[in-house]
Amino acid sequence: MSLKILLVEDDENMRFMLHDNLEMAGYRVRPLADGQTALSAFMKEEFDLCVIDVMLPKKDGFTLATDIRKLNQQIPIVFLTARNVKEDRIQGFRIGADDYITKPFSLEEFLLRIEAILKRVYHTPTKADEQFTYPLAKFTFHFNQQKIVKDDLAVELTRKEAKLLRLFCLHQNKVIERDIIQKAIWEDEGYFVGRSMDVFISRLRKIFKDDPAVSIQTIHGIGYKLEVMPQAQPTEK
Repeated sequence: MSLKILLVEDDENMRFMLHDNLEMAGYRVRPLADGQTALSAFMKEEFDLCVIDVMLPKKDGFTLATDIRKLNQQIPIVFLTARNVKEDRIQGFRIGADDYITKPFSLEEFLLRIEAILKRVYHTPTKADEQFTYPLAKFTFHFNQQKIVKDDLAVELTRKEAKLLRLFCLHQNKVIERDIIQKAIWEDEGYFVGRSMDVFISRLRKIFKDDPAVSIQTIHGIGYKLEVMPQAQPTEK
């Protein structure tokens, strides 16, 4: 079973982005928005690592981490903060932080730091063992293998195409805002990134164009939605 991470971040967009990228990296994630709820969850569930924003409502990140340390001296803790202040870093490490990451940061670097900490603490590979497979009507999407299969035909995907499609699969039949997609997949915003996203979505649409049960819809002024119609079950005679 994959490792489980407690993610505590009050900024909704940041929480969404980190949640999706951690899941795409193979972790199970419990995303929460305030320190008090996070402490309650920690007392009821088992986690392998905590990612905690310093500035949290109800119970700040330092207080939350101190309470967690009273319950568990060994679990790795990573702080996130927008404040690049020496005193904050010192306080975080005194509490027992394993790392302290200042915003803004690269998602790739963030994931590598998480992986390095878990590998050091648990002496085990941190990638999920299971193959991430998503049925999409008559298609099957294999995320780890970066391919879409229909019958005996397979279409190879680039890494970004696979990450983009998995983001849609995780939120199937739900609208995802355009800026959320940009930050989750490209870690950036702007005209050229937006045009790149349009190209990738166009490529995915071409793969599904002959199957009306699967489509990527443009929700004008908002974002996109992967629509997958349920498949009719054969009736018994």
